[in-house]
Amino acid sequence: MPPSSIELIGAALFAVAILHTFATKFFEHLAHTRPAHAGLWHLLGEVEVVFGFWALVLVAAMFATDGATVATRYIDSRNFTEPMFVFAIMVVAGTRPILQTALGAVRLIARAIPLPGSIGFYFTVLSVVPLLGSFITEPAAMTLAALILAEGFFGRGISSRLKYATLGVLFVNISIGGTLTPFAAPPVLMVTGKWNWDIAFMMSAFGWKAAIAVLLNALGATLMFRRELGQLAAAQSDNAASVPPVLVLVHLAFLASIVIFAHHPAMFMGLFLFFLGIAHAYQLHQDRLILREGLLVAFFLAGLVVLGGLQQWWLQPVLMSMSSDQVFFGAALLTAFTDNAALTYLGSQVEGLSDGFKYALVSGAVVGGGLTIIANAPNPAGIAILRGHFEDEAVHPLGLLLAALPPTIIAALAFRLF
Repeated sequence: MPPSSIELIGAALFAVAILHTFATKFFEHLAHTRPAHAGLWHLLGEVEVVFGFWALVLVAAMFATDGATVATRYIDSRNFTEPMFVFAIMVVAGTRPILQTALGAVRLIARAIPLPGSIGFYFTVLSVVPLLGSFITEPAAMTLAALILAEGFFGRGISSRLKYATLGVLFVNISIGGTLTPFAAPPVLMVTGKWNWDIAFMMSAFGWKAAIAVLLNALGATLMFRRELGQLAAAQSDNAASVPPVLVLVHLAFLASIVIFAHHPAMFMGLFLFFLGIAHAYQLHQDRLILREGLLVAFFLAGLVVLGGLQQWWLQPVLMSMSSDQVFFGAALLTAFTDNAALTYLGSQVEGLSDGFKYALVSGAVVGGGLTIIANAPNPAGIAILRGHFEDEAVHPLGLLLAALPPTIIAALAFRLF
């Protein structure tokens, strides 16, 4: 069937939104050089606002072309569980008790690596934390890794080359590091129920390959910047701000509970609201909750859900026209412009796919998950936390793409050759 007018409008706005993400650094530069309208330029330069803004334009277009009933019905048909979950898990994972626990574990492992400066610590953050995402979910792992990197490296005057290389490796490793289990990575979660992929299958088909690629990527970045990292003194722990063990256990219990009920928004949002009460009651042991960052990321993902819902008419035929070998590279490329979970979801709706096609689709989707901010759901969380350490407080999309290409190639080789 030919696309409807609103589908064509949706595709056009989706393309405009993608182009807008590549122009956010330009708008941030305008905000600093044209102070008369700095507020407007800052708004247009907020990468998390981009898809939400163009989703609003799409809804307005639907009201104008099809009427309020159709527009409202379309929004009601969208599933916003993932944006809500990412918001909740970001805020909980970014609290002082959780962060100190993660930092303590990372430092313990890093001390076992006899390397000068911050080399061992850097390697551990980029390797261990992404693999941890298979158990605490990728958004939580991204939040922890980004906060640790912000404090231990990005805020200590490292070079721009190291910042971009670190971000590229982090995004790729988070995307593939969640494939050890069937519930942690959004693109995997979309298909496991339909295709009956359990944890044993994920470990044998994806997990060990992902672990090898994660370690190789982290090692490559560490070796490339070993001189700069070796001159950077290891960050020391802050014992004065330590949190009582009981409160740490309470926070870990909330984190685990939210992960367990990740598919039930009424449950995990109820737990989250209860958590906010606990956090307020013990403010002495809390830093600022990252509510703003979490809401911006949720807004970004919600906009992606609204805009992405009208792309099936062209995206699914493109995917289904490929062979098993072609779909791996096609999915890796397409996921740079569409959320990788959207690709695998579309694939799960097609009956009669071969096992080889299923593997190629999912592996390609996770391999390409670090190339752009919209490629993988946790990426906006990392950008929200780290972008303040970049020039003009904006991450250049081309810089991220170039930095993510080498680890993406290594991940692709691991999934195709092993």
